[in-house]
Amino acid sequence: MKRVLLLLCAAVPLFAEVKQLSLSQALEMLKKENLELKIAKFNAKMKQLEAQAVEGMNYGKAEVTLAGMRSNDAGNVFGFKLQSREATFADFGFSDFLGAIGHGAAQSGGDFGRFTQGLAQNGDAILQIAPHDLNYPAARNHFQTKFSYMLPLYTGGKLTEYGRISKMMYRMSQLESKKLLNVKIFETRKTFYDITLVEHYIANLSHIIGNIDKLESIVKEMKKEGYAQNTDLLEVEARKAEAQSMYNQAKLNRELAYQFLSFLLNTDVKSIKRIRETAPMPDVDKTALEANNIDIQKAKLGLQISEHAVALEESRFLPSVGAFAEYGSADDKLWNQFAQKDAYTVGVQLKWNLFNGGADEYKLEKAKVNYMKVKDQVELAKKGIALKVKKLRTEILSINADIRSYQKQYAYAKEVYRNYKERYKEGLVSISDVLIKQSKELEMLLKLLTAKNKRNTKVFQLESILNRGVQI
Repeated sequence: MKRVLLLLCAAVPLFAEVKQLSLSQALEMLKKENLELKIAKFNAKMKQLEAQAVEGMNYGKAEVTLAGMRSNDAGNVFGFKLQSREATFADFGFSDFLGAIGHGAAQSGGDFGRFTQGLAQNGDAILQIAPHDLNYPAARNHFQTKFSYMLPLYTGGKLTEYGRISKMMYRMSQLESKKLLNVKIFETRKTFYDITLVEHYIANLSHIIGNIDKLESIVKEMKKEGYAQNTDLLEVEARKAEAQSMYNQAKLNRELAYQFLSFLLNTDVKSIKRIRETAPMPDVDKTALEANNIDIQKAKLGLQISEHAVALEESRFLPSVGAFAEYGSADDKLWNQFAQKDAYTVGVQLKWNLFNGGADEYKLEKAKVNYMKVKDQVELAKKGIALKVKKLRTEILSINADIRSYQKQYAYAKEVYRNYKERYKEGLVSISDVLIKQSKELEMLLKLLTAKNKRNTKVFQLESILNRGVQI
């Protein structure tokens, strides 16, 4: 039972619903819960760790090596004994050599002259003796423990430039995260405004359907009195079915908008607090635009990266200097007499690539050409963004004029429909005339809401370009 209760408690967040969500609350939830933003943060974190890994290369590399071996190879066994500081003359095969010398001395009978003469005559034969102890040693164990440390003293600037570039790549990933956040803020705000507009549309459609219901009642009454025909009633019913279909479609669109908002926030959203139907027009400052726009910041950062890439290629023409040190001990038993059989090695190495077929020169020229290209891209980004801002502002101002016009036309169409409905009661116009005027009312309502939606999209695009108040 306890396990069931625990599972139910754990499952509560999965079924949690959010109602009457405000836009400010949604934006805070977006920054914390959106899955794409979480992935972008992980990517940025990996770039940060890569930069730290490059920086760590400046401090060198320390290793400890423990090796255990067994061999009867003559070279290995002799080397093992040398590393263990246990080599003797016997290991060189001196027993065979001394045996030959002793045999010569015995034959000389103690006469040094005869011994010398015999040694001169048989010297080559003695030197040709294959020492058994050296060539056929007994198998030997060998355990070696070694500590080593390598430190780059001078790399011609390679590590420095690598470090700078890796840090800038981390900064670039942060800008990418900010740009993605801008996109998600744009989508969230637009969805809020879309829901507000579609709810306004649903409310207006409900009012229009109510008017059609009243008109239907009027036609039915007039038909009873013989002032209306059956076709009049059929026309009204057809128009009512059409309006009802539009109403159902609008509700489906609202449901889709809520599903998309739930996806963005990674939370089931059931209702929101309605906001104004049109977003305010943002002010544009050219200086602030160049300082805040993410695409321009990315272009400028890319220019700095390409500049350091040139310096990196130039470093290939300079030498590299490194230091190393080793300390260890070896024996046929693990860690046996470690201090008595230890050894060390220290050294410095210089490496300088003097010629490799001109490849480095071509790489350097390529880096310089890329720098000039990126420099022009920065100017292109500045001018392109400025042009896009001007275009969006012009489009918004144009849509503002359309909205004012549609508002007046919509108000006029509503009044004309009301007037024609009254005239139909008096038999002055046909039901077709009334329904045509009602269609005009619907048409102007759709145009008005479409224009508002289009304007909001342009405003949010402009705000995204301006990049104001985005934190991540």
